[in-house]
Amino acid sequence: MDILVAFKVVPDDQDIQVAADRSLDYAKAKSVVSAYDLNALEAAAQLASQVGDATVKAVTVGGSDIDDSKLKKNVLARGVDELFMVADDAAKGLDAGATADHLAALVGKVGSYDVIICGDGSADNYAQQVDVQLAARLGVPVVNGVVGISLAEGVATVERVLEDVVETVTVPLPAVLSVTPDAATPRIPGMKDILAAGKKPMNVDASASQATSTTSIVSCLAPESMARKGEVLDASADGAIEQFAAAIKSAL
Repeated sequence: MDILVAFKVVPDDQDIQVAADRSLDYAKAKSVVSAYDLNALEAAAQLASQVGDATVKAVTVGGSDIDDSKLKKNVLARGVDELFMVADDAAKGLDAGATADHLAALVGKVGSYDVIICGDGSADNYAQQVDVQLAARLGVPVVNGVVGISLAEGVATVERVLEDVVETVTVPLPAVLSVTPDAATPRIPGMKDILAAGKKPMNVDASASQATSTTSIVSCLAPESMARKGEVLDASADGAIEQFAAAIKSAL
C-alpha cells in the first residue's frame, strides 16, 4: 500500500509582526508545517500502521526557503518514510490552482499511489481548494471532511462530517482524502524519531513546473486596532456584575 500525504510549509503565525501601516511582516517568521497538515501526516502514519505493509511518502512544493534541514527532519520524524519536495522560488506564494498543478506533477515523479491524504486547509489561506483541484488533475475521486479511514483491497471506507450528520462513504482507490483536525492528533516526535529521520530519503527538486497563479492578492492588512477604554471594575462592589455585563453589551 502506497500512501502519499501532501503538506504545505507556511510562516509561523506566532512570529508574524504587524507594521505601522497594518501590513504583515514575515521577516522574522520561521517556516513550519501547516498545523492542519500535521493532522494529515499523523492520519497517514496511523493508516499505514493499520494496513501493515505500507509506505508513507510526503510531498510538498514551495519557495527555495522550504529546503530546511530541521523542517525536513520534523516531517520524516512523524511516521513518514520518504520526502519529496520541490523547492523553487517560482513555486512560492502560489494560489490553489497552481499549487495543485505543481503537486500533480510531483506526484507523477513519485510514482504509483493508492491514496493521497491532505489537510483540511492551510494555516495561512485556508482556501480548502488544493485537495479537490489536485484530485481533478489526477483524475481520481476526492472526499473531504474525513474523520476516519479504513482501507480494503481497492476501496476506502471513510467517515465524513457534514453540518448535521456523520456519513459513511465508500470510494474506489486511488483517491484523495482530506482529513479534519479530528481525524488524528499529531504526535510529538521523540529524539529517536528525529535521529532516524536524518537517515531517511529526502528528494529535493529545484525545478518547478510551469504552472503560475491565476489569482492575485489585492490587499492583505491586519484589522484596525481599537483604543482600549481601560475601564476597571471592583468585583466586590455592588452591581459590579451588572456593570460588567452592560459594558460588554455596549461594546458588541
